[in-house]
Amino acid sequence: MRAPAPARPTSGWGAFLRSGRESSAPNGESRPNRRSPNARPGPVGENVADRAVQAGLTAVIVESELVGGECSYWACMPSKALLRSGAALRAARDVDGAKQAVTGDLDVAAVLRRRDTMTSDWNDSGQVEWLQGAGIDLVRGHGRLTGEKTVQVTADDGTTTDLVARHAVAVCTGSAALLPDIPGLADISPWTSREATAVQSVPASLAILGGGVVGAEMATAFASLGADVTLIARSGLLSGTEPFAGDLVAASLRDRGVTVKTGTDATSAHRDDDGRAVLALSDGTTVTADEVLVATGRVPRTTDLGLETVGLAPGEWIGVDDTLRVPGSDWLYAVGDVNHRALLTHQGKYQARAAGDVIAARARGGEVDDAPWGAHVATADHDAVPQVTFTDPEVASVGLTAAAAEKRGLTVKVLDYDLAHVAGSSEQSDAYVGQARAIVDLDRGVLIGATFVGPDIAELLHSATLAIVGEVPVKRLWHAVPSYPTVSEVWLRLLETLGRDSA
Repeated sequence: MRAPAPARPTSGWGAFLRSGRESSAPNGESRPNRRSPNARPGPVGENVADRAVQAGLTAVIVESELVGGECSYWACMPSKALLRSGAALRAARDVDGAKQAVTGDLDVAAVLRRRDTMTSDWNDSGQVEWLQGAGIDLVRGHGRLTGEKTVQVTADDGTTTDLVARHAVAVCTGSAALLPDIPGLADISPWTSREATAVQSVPASLAILGGGVVGAEMATAFASLGADVTLIARSGLLSGTEPFAGDLVAASLRDRGVTVKTGTDATSAHRDDDGRAVLALSDGTTVTADEVLVATGRVPRTTDLGLETVGLAPGEWIGVDDTLRVPGSDWLYAVGDVNHRALLTHQGKYQARAAGDVIAARARGGEVDDAPWGAHVATADHDAVPQVTFTDPEVASVGLTAAAAEKRGLTVKVLDYDLAHVAGSSEQSDAYVGQARAIVDLDRGVLIGATFVGPDIAELLHSATLAIVGEVPVKRLWHAVPSYPTVSEVWLRLLETLGRDSA
């Protein structure tokens, strides 16, 4: 069955803030933070609203789709659910004694059922319950700015609601998949990440355009689910990371039967008489598959938000300062993907906390802490962004790559270590493959970048993030003793590679 056409890059509003009340509780006390134990707050708009409400303002969310947004229903949560079962099976097969107990392949139907559970079957009632418990109002429909601090919401039945903010409006509409201008591509109804993560039946074959995070993760997932996968990347895989990361992931995918074609791109697309998609590539070859997943980038969901009424360009990313406020405005904020600072859910939530807090501070005439690393800024967006790609092996990185540091003209030392030589890796797997790299700024004596590639390496990343954000002197890191035998021992090995005299 063909996937539906990609979603257009438009959306409702993530958050809209109003009120100047110091407290919304009837008795004048601060509102308790009531959360349903099984509900997850949405990633960006909900966090802006929550922080503002906790500070004594009132807030309303305008949502045209599902409360909780992309991450909860079509991105982080369902994609990781699709990936986890295969990763667990491979981990068991890599350890003698456990692999003998593995008697079959993945139960695809069970994997999809687990994915459905993670998305609450695309039902947002739990998220709505959380909003109600947090004291945040909800207006369903598509929101458009109509002027300063005013938003008009159009419901599905055509009725409209006009909202007027007392203090701030926050645009948290995110991004949508980019559909490249390839002749015939739109006509074959390609998948985007939404259709891939919400798949109800696994196609026999899948062609993926794009070698970034989405492309690499979905190649991993669908290969484990039994599809014949071809990954087509204009350059190498995971081009924004250290080169060895993409190389190790590509090698792993090939070992698992994925055809990885790099240095080429699709030039045209059509469906044959049997309904299969045919892609012509720039290297003169063709790829035929049941479905095509487009994972070549993102565009802002700002085409129909009324931005022109406040002097901004529809369809463009919205620039902001470090407090997430649009320059030239004292009331308009843009938070999350839509500002193009760091297109990651956790960074959007980080921005949201800063934005909600600073909106409340400004509304109440309080002090604004907007110096670097202050309470009301998103300083980490610049040089301390952590990211994990849940391929096999996983790729976890934070801060600058060696190439980025060199481009800035920094005096650095690049530290490399084979993770397979760390004692803890042999405890995890009989066939461990991994690599670690740390970038040290020699002038300041601090860590400015780190990349880890290996099985289940994601949980190692936060230690590097803490060291970078805290600007911990490398000389002090010698006193952070890693437990033995764990993969964290790589920290000691990296420091030994640097040497005490250089620290």
